[in-house]
Amino acid sequence: MIFLAITPTGLAQALRAATESDAIWCGSDAISEADYAARQWSNLSRFAYSLEDRVLIDDAVSTIEEHDPGQTIWVEASSLR
Repeated sequence: MIFLAITPTGLAQALRAATESDAIWCGSDAISEADYAARQWSNLSRFAYSLEDRVLIDDAVSTIEEHDPGQTIWVEASSLR
């Protein structure tokens, strides 16, 4: 399974819920570049841009699908339009 976190809170929840075989992706707003560089999670990938609107989230999902075809992707719910 793959988690897409949009916020720092969503990333923290995904990290708690994920197993070692799960992948976690997030936007730049969810974790700073410095914290990402110092990360302890080998299964975490960070987009260089924020996922601030629906178009960017859709683009992120497309990118994840290219890297992990056929996998279920859980996207953090947001009130973004």
